[in-house]
Amino acid sequence: MGEMTDTVQPQHVVLVTGPSGAGRSTALHGLEDLGFEIIDNLPLGLLPRLLSGPPMPRPMAIGVDARTRGFSAAALRKAVKAAAAHPEMLVQLLYLDCARDVLFRRFSETRRRHPLTAKGSLQSAIDEEYGLLSGLREHADILIDTSDLSLHDLRAELARWFDEARTTVLSVSVQSFSYKRGLPHGADMVLDCRFLRNPHWDKDLRAEDGRNPDVAAYVKKDANYEPFVAGLIRMCDLLLPAYRAEGKSYFSIALGCTGGQHRSVVIAEDVHNRLAEAGWHVSIRHRELDAKGSSGL
Repeated sequence: MGEMTDTVQPQHVVLVTGPSGAGRSTALHGLEDLGFEIIDNLPLGLLPRLLSGPPMPRPMAIGVDARTRGFSAAALRKAVKAAAAHPEMLVQLLYLDCARDVLFRRFSETRRRHPLTAKGSLQSAIDEEYGLLSGLREHADILIDTSDLSLHDLRAELARWFDEARTTVLSVSVQSFSYKRGLPHGADMVLDCRFLRNPHWDKDLRAEDGRNPDVAAYVKKDANYEPFVAGLIRMCDLLLPAYRAEGKSYFSIALGCTGGQHRSVVIAEDVHNRLAEAGWHVSIRHRELDAKGSSGL
C-alpha cells in the first residue's frame, strides 16, 4: 500500500481555564457557536486518553477549573506540554483572567455561590483559587482579561482568536468609561472628554446620564464638541478601512470623562450612531452605567 499523500490537519484543542466568575462558561458557549466540540470539567487523568483517541471532526474546547478532578496547575501544565509534543495536535491554553475586586462584585451582586466558599468567606475563596491557579496565567498561549468586558465583548474577542471562517468584517466597539475607575482593558483608542462642559454642575441634570436628550443638548452646546466628534469620525474614516484591509476583526474606541455618566456617554452615543450610519458594524457599551444594573459576565 502506498503512502498517504493527503495533508492531515492537526487536531485543534483549546484548554479553557481561569478563576471562577471570569467567564469560562461564557467562553465555552462562545466557542461552541464557533464550531468547537465542548467538554467541560473533564478529569485531568482522562485528558491524555481523550487526546490519544481518534481525531474529532471538529476542534475541541475543554473547560478546566479548580473543581476538576485531579486539578493542579502543575498537572495541567504537564498535560498541555505532553499533548503539544504530538505533531498532529495543535494545543492552546486559554486563560480568562479578572481582577479580584471585580470577581467579588460579580459573585456578590448575582448571589452566585463560589465553588470554594464552603471553606471560608467569599474573599478567601477567591484568594484560594488564585493560589491554585498560580503559574497558569504566565504559561497561557492566549490571555483575555474580562474585568471590563461585556458578554458581547468576550464573544468578539473569542471570534478574533478562533473564528477561522471569519471574513474581513471589522467589528467596532464604542464605550464610555470613568477615569476614576481606570482605563478599559484592551482598548485600541482612548480619548479624554473631560475638556467639555460638565452637566454634573447643573442640579437639574446631575442625576441623569448622557442618554437623556437634555444632557446631550447641554454637552453639545460646548463650542469644542462638534469639532472634536467630527475630527474623531474623520480619523475613523481613515483608520478603520486600513485596519480592515490588514485583516483586523475588532477595534475598540474608549471615551472617558470624570464619572462616566455624562460627557463620555453623550459622545459615545453620537459616535456610535455616526459610524452605524456610515455602514460599520458597531456596538456600544457604557461601562459605569452598565455596572449599576449588571454584574457583568
